[in-house]
Amino acid sequence: MSQKTKIAVFASGSGSNFEAIAKACLAGELNAEVVLLITDKPEAYAVERAQKLGITTAAFSPKAYGTKAQYEQAILDRLQASDVEWLVLAGYMRLVGETLLQAYPSHIVNIHPSLLPSFPGKAAIEQAVLHGVKVTGVTVHLVDEGMDTGPILAQEAVRVIDGDVEKTAEAIHAIEHTLFKETLHSLLTRK
Repeated sequence: MSQKTKIAVFASGSGSNFEAIAKACLAGELNAEVVLLITDKPEAYAVERAQKLGITTAAFSPKAYGTKAQYEQAILDRLQASDVEWLVLAGYMRLVGETLLQAYPSHIVNIHPSLLPSFPGKAAIEQAVLHGVKVTGVTVHLVDEGMDTGPILAQEAVRVIDGDVEKTAEAIHAIEHTLFKETLHSLLTRK
Protein backbone atom coordinates (compact mmCIF):
# COMPACT_ATOMS: atom_id res chain seq x y z
CA MET A 1 0.00 0.00 0.00
CA SER A 2 1.30 3.44 -0.85
CA GLN A 3 2.21 5.92 1.84
CA LYS A 4 -0.79 7.60 3.44
CA THR A 5 -1.56 11.19 2.48
CA LYS A 6 -1.29 13.54 5.45
CA ILE A 7 -4.34 15.75 5.81
CA ALA A 8 -5.42 18.46 8.21
CA VAL A 9 -9.12 18.98 8.84
CA PHE A 10 -10.35 22.49 9.64
CA ALA A 11 -13.51 22.76 11.77
CA SER A 12 -15.28 25.48 13.76
CA GLY A 13 -18.23 23.56 15.20
CA SER A 14 -19.42 20.14 16.25
CA GLY A 15 -17.06 18.26 13.96
CA SER A 16 -19.29 15.42 12.76
CA ASN A 17 -17.72 15.56 9.28
CA PHE A 18 -14.25 15.72 10.86
CA GLU A 19 -15.03 12.60 12.90
CA ALA A 20 -16.42 10.75 9.87
CA ILE A 21 -13.27 11.51 7.87
CA ALA A 22 -10.95 10.59 10.73
CA LYS A 23 -12.77 7.28 11.32
CA ALA A 24 -12.68 6.49 7.57
CA CYS A 25 -8.91 7.03 7.65
CA LEU A 26 -8.49 4.86 10.75
CA ALA A 27 -10.62 2.11 9.17
CA GLY A 28 -8.50 2.15 6.00
CA GLU A 29 -11.39 3.44 3.86
CA LEU A 30 -9.21 6.41 2.89
CA ASN A 31 -5.50 6.08 2.19
CA ALA A 32 -4.87 9.10 4.37
CA GLU A 33 -4.09 10.08 7.91
CA VAL A 34 -5.65 13.02 9.74
CA VAL A 35 -2.54 14.40 11.41
CA LEU A 36 -4.11 17.59 12.69
CA LEU A 37 -7.40 19.27 13.52
CA ILE A 38 -7.19 23.03 13.01
CA THR A 39 -9.84 25.15 14.69
CA ASP A 40 -10.52 28.82 15.17
CA LYS A 41 -12.70 27.99 18.19
CA PRO A 42 -10.92 26.11 21.01
CA GLU A 43 -14.31 25.40 22.63
CA ALA A 44 -15.67 23.67 19.50
CA TYR A 45 -16.99 20.14 20.07
CA ALA A 46 -14.70 19.03 17.22
CA VAL A 47 -11.80 19.40 19.69
CA GLU A 48 -13.37 16.84 22.03
CA ARG A 49 -13.94 14.47 19.10
CA ALA A 50 -10.26 14.84 18.12
CA GLN A 51 -9.10 14.10 21.67
CA LYS A 52 -11.19 10.90 21.77
CA LEU A 53 -9.57 9.79 18.50
CA GLY A 54 -6.04 10.74 19.60
CA ILE A 55 -5.68 13.41 16.91
CA THR A 56 -3.60 16.49 17.65
CA THR A 57 -5.52 19.75 17.75
CA ALA A 58 -4.15 23.22 17.03
CA ALA A 59 -6.41 26.14 17.95
CA PHE A 60 -5.76 29.58 16.51
CA SER A 61 -7.72 32.64 17.60
CA PRO A 62 -7.92 35.14 14.71
CA LYS A 63 -8.14 38.01 17.22
CA ALA A 64 -4.66 37.14 18.52
CA TYR A 65 -3.13 38.22 15.20
CA GLY A 66 -2.86 41.69 13.68
CA THR A 67 -3.87 40.58 10.18
CA LYS A 68 -5.48 37.66 8.40
CA ALA A 69 -2.12 36.97 6.73
CA GLN A 70 -0.40 36.68 10.14
CA TYR A 71 -3.18 34.38 11.37
CA GLU A 72 -2.86 32.13 8.32
CA GLN A 73 0.96 32.19 8.47
CA ALA A 74 0.79 30.79 12.02
CA ILE A 75 -1.52 28.04 10.77
CA LEU A 76 0.74 27.40 7.76
CA ASP A 77 3.80 27.05 10.01
CA ARG A 78 1.95 24.38 12.02
CA LEU A 79 0.76 22.59 8.87
CA GLN A 80 4.26 22.50 7.42
CA ALA A 81 5.69 21.21 10.70
CA SER A 82 3.34 18.23 10.31
CA ASP A 83 4.07 17.75 6.57
CA VAL A 84 0.38 18.23 5.71
CA GLU A 85 -0.41 17.66 2.01
CA TRP A 86 -4.17 18.41 1.85
CA LEU A 87 -6.48 20.75 3.74
CA VAL A 88 -10.04 19.53 4.31
CA LEU A 89 -12.58 22.13 5.43
CA ALA A 90 -15.39 20.50 7.38
CA GLY A 91 -17.55 23.20 8.89
CA TYR A 92 -14.74 25.75 9.03
CA MET A 93 -16.54 29.07 9.17
CA ARG A 94 -13.79 31.31 7.80
CA LEU A 95 -12.94 32.33 4.28
CA VAL A 96 -9.51 30.92 3.38
CA GLY A 97 -7.09 33.66 2.39
CA GLU A 98 -4.16 34.11 0.06
CA THR A 99 -1.53 32.70 2.43
CA LEU A 100 -3.10 29.22 2.58
CA LEU A 101 -4.38 29.30 -1.02
CA GLN A 102 -0.86 29.94 -2.33
CA ALA A 103 0.68 27.27 -0.09
CA TYR A 104 -1.89 24.61 -1.07
CA PRO A 105 -3.00 25.33 -4.66
CA SER A 106 -5.77 22.92 -5.69
CA HIS A 107 -5.20 21.02 -2.42
CA ILE A 108 -7.95 22.56 -0.27
CA VAL A 109 -11.38 20.92 -0.35
CA ASN A 110 -14.61 22.04 1.31
CA ILE A 111 -18.04 20.61 1.94
CA HIS A 112 -21.09 22.87 1.79
CA PRO A 113 -24.73 22.07 2.68
CA SER A 114 -26.40 23.23 -0.54
CA LEU A 115 -26.30 22.60 -4.27
CA LEU A 116 -23.84 25.34 -5.15
CA PRO A 117 -23.97 27.88 -6.66
CA SER A 118 -27.28 28.17 -4.76
CA PHE A 119 -27.11 29.34 -1.16
CA PRO A 120 -23.37 29.96 -0.62
CA GLY A 121 -22.04 31.15 2.74
CA LYS A 122 -23.54 30.77 6.19
CA ALA A 123 -26.97 29.35 7.02
CA ALA A 124 -27.38 27.58 3.68
CA ILE A 125 -29.95 25.10 4.99
CA GLU A 126 -32.02 27.87 6.57
CA GLN A 127 -31.79 29.88 3.32
CA ALA A 128 -33.06 26.92 1.27
CA VAL A 129 -36.02 26.33 3.60
CA LEU A 130 -36.81 30.07 3.78
CA HIS A 131 -36.82 30.35 -0.02
CA GLY A 132 -39.24 27.44 -0.28
CA VAL A 133 -37.10 25.29 -2.58
CA LYS A 134 -38.09 21.63 -2.82
CA VAL A 135 -34.56 20.31 -3.25
CA THR A 136 -31.25 21.36 -1.76
CA GLY A 137 -28.21 19.17 -1.21
CA VAL A 138 -24.52 18.81 -0.55
CA THR A 139 -21.55 20.05 -2.58
CA VAL A 140 -17.88 19.11 -2.26
CA HIS A 141 -15.63 21.59 -4.03
CA LEU A 142 -12.08 22.84 -4.30
CA VAL A 143 -11.47 26.11 -2.50
CA ASP A 144 -10.57 29.33 -4.27
CA GLU A 145 -10.56 32.95 -3.10
CA GLY A 146 -14.36 33.29 -3.27
CA MET A 147 -17.14 32.28 -0.89
CA ASP A 148 -18.01 28.70 -1.93
CA THR A 149 -17.08 29.43 -5.57
CA GLY A 150 -14.33 26.86 -6.31
CA PRO A 151 -14.61 24.06 -8.86
CA ILE A 152 -17.33 21.57 -7.93
CA LEU A 153 -16.11 17.99 -7.43
CA ALA A 154 -19.35 16.27 -6.38
CA GLN A 155 -22.96 17.06 -5.54
CA GLU A 156 -25.91 15.12 -4.23
CA ALA A 157 -29.49 16.34 -3.97
CA VAL A 158 -31.52 16.19 -0.77
CA ARG A 159 -35.26 16.78 -0.55
CA VAL A 160 -36.23 19.71 1.70
CA ILE A 161 -38.53 18.57 4.50
CA ASP A 162 -41.47 21.01 4.25
CA GLY A 163 -40.42 24.09 6.17
CA ASP A 164 -38.37 22.07 8.69
CA VAL A 165 -34.77 23.24 9.00
CA GLU A 166 -33.83 20.63 11.61
CA LYS A 167 -35.12 17.60 9.67
CA THR A 168 -33.65 18.93 6.44
CA ALA A 169 -30.30 19.39 8.21
CA GLU A 170 -30.43 15.78 9.45
CA ALA A 171 -31.01 14.55 5.90
CA ILE A 172 -28.12 16.66 4.62
CA HIS A 173 -25.73 15.48 7.34
CA ALA A 174 -26.53 11.85 6.50
CA ILE A 175 -25.42 12.48 2.90
CA GLU A 176 -22.40 14.65 3.80
CA HIS A 177 -20.40 11.95 5.54
CA THR A 178 -20.64 9.51 2.64
CA LEU A 179 -20.23 12.03 -0.20
CA PHE A 180 -17.22 13.70 1.46
CA LYS A 181 -15.49 10.36 2.07
CA GLU A 182 -16.11 9.17 -1.52
CA THR A 183 -14.91 12.46 -3.00
CA LEU A 184 -11.77 12.51 -0.85
CA HIS A 185 -11.04 8.93 -1.83
CA SER A 186 -11.27 9.89 -5.49
CA LEU A 187 -9.08 12.99 -4.99
CA LEU A 188 -6.41 11.26 -2.95
CA THR A 189 -6.08 8.21 -5.19
CA ARG A 190 -5.36 10.38 -8.23
CA LYS A 191 -2.97 12.77 -6.47
